[in-house]
Amino acid sequence: MTTVFAIANQKGGVGKTTSSVNLAASLAATKKKVLLVDLDPQGNATSGSGVDKHEAEYTIYDVLVDDLSMEKAISDTPEASGFDLVPANGDLTAAEVQLLDMKMKEFRLRNALARVRDNYDFILIDCPPSLNMLTVNALTAADSVIVPIQCEYYALEGLTALLNTIEKISTVLNPKLHIGGLLRTMYDPRNSLSNDVSNQLISHFGEKVYRTIIPRNVRLAEAPSHGAPVITYDAKSRGAISYLALAGEILRREQALKGQKQPA
Repeated sequence: MTTVFAIANQKGGVGKTTSSVNLAASLAATKKKVLLVDLDPQGNATSGSGVDKHEAEYTIYDVLVDDLSMEKAISDTPEASGFDLVPANGDLTAAEVQLLDMKMKEFRLRNALARVRDNYDFILIDCPPSLNMLTVNALTAADSVIVPIQCEYYALEGLTALLNTIEKISTVLNPKLHIGGLLRTMYDPRNSLSNDVSNQLISHFGEKVYRTIIPRNVRLAEAPSHGAPVITYDAKSRGAISYLALAGEILRREQALKGQKQPA
């Protein structure tokens, strides 16, 4: 059974795209079939996966606006990355406006993914850093939301708005949508503020907070400039080890969740 994760936070600079690319690669390293959908007009997940966003023949824009089949939009990433990609570039900015005038505008991505969903174990959607129609499409298509949160000042700012949006979409458009987990990123254990923010998250959200913590790591920051996930760039780095641990935690949670759904 396929699980679709939207990786979302309307606050920029929290490690959302870094988490999308590296979680995709880490899940693929466990022999899972993974599709990463870049839904951010900046196209950073595309370039960070080793694909030239300016040279891509088709992008997610063509799928959402021109009804191109999702199969045709899928681009192969370098073999070492191990996952498939639907790229994005600046063209997607126009889609934010064009979608507003379309019928069933909130369901465009979900309907497009339906044709390829069964081909994958996991589909990850890298959302833009805003609560616009693209993000609404991602949340309508997803089963679960991963929320990266930077362990720094203002970390909780805007989180309430995102959680309210998730609740509204689960009520109106996508009843199965739920929060998969909150992911602490850019964590520095030497910094008392990081520890304070981490403790606040656990206090407020309990088991919704992933146990895995993503540290500040030079290799993790360098990897995108080489067009590679960190496990390809430096598999022994703390960043790579952390994302592999996150993949393992997500697999265990998914297994437990599926076990709970089994009839008695």
